[in-house]
Amino acid sequence: MAKSHLTAFDADIIRTTFLKEVHESKLPKSEWQNLARRLVEAYTGQQEVDPQLVDWIVQGGT
Repeated sequence: MAKSHLTAFDADIIRTTFLKEVHESKLPKSEWQNLARRLVEAYTGQQEVDPQLVDWIVQGGT
């Protein structure tokens, strides 16, 4: 499901998925940014990801 833009609901879905993956896989914090970026890329189908969105997703894991 590729989307050209994200709604707040979309961002929340990605963040929830991120938090679940971090928790279940015990992913080191050093890899969180990369995971968040990959999730957004997979969800939108675009390779360019807003760094502020990635920061917002990652902050949910702290």
